[in-house]
Amino acid sequence: MSAEVEKIFREAGAILEGHFELASGLHSATYWEKFRVLQHPHLTQRLCQMIAQRFQGEGVQVVAGPSLGGIIVAFEVARQLGANSIMAEREGEGRAFRRGFILTPGERVLIVDDVLTTGTSVLQVMKAVRNYGGEPVGVGVLVDRSGGVKFDVPFFSCHEVSVPSYTPEECPLCARGVALTKPGSGRS
Repeated sequence: MSAEVEKIFREAGAILEGHFELASGLHSATYWEKFRVLQHPHLTQRLCQMIAQRFQGEGVQVVAGPSLGGIIVAFEVARQLGANSIMAEREGEGRAFRRGFILTPGERVLIVDDVLTTGTSVLQVMKAVRNYGGEPVGVGVLVDRSGGVKFDVPFFSCHEVSVPSYTPEECPLCARGVALTKPGSGRS
């Protein structure tokens, strides 16, 4: 399964090499440009099917994802599970459900995202779910490049990859003067 996921990303031209600032603020020589994959419904359907299959039978009622890339993943996983889909937008230092999205206390919520690096977005969505009375039942992501972020619910990634990332102060690419690119703003 993991080899299939990497093949999908490679064939879509979604694994970029250079010097990148990630949405987390960390720097990396590799960037997984998920939108080069998510623009293709048949590829998105296949990847999200992996997440949906893992959480089938868990009584998922709602699938929540952070804006921006998590919206597409949440929608497709929810479609496959027969659940509702909602998104959590940035609000201050966290995330909140706006635009009329609501959770009923006790609703079973699967939290999804595209690429996991530090886990901050997922943890913010999880906190928002709990603040609204929902019950997180799991986390599913397309690509886990975190190196081992842990959650207090079951976790599934379609693909795990080991890609070093650095704070700007310890980045060897910065030290060598390699031009920095910020492919995604992370300001959704």
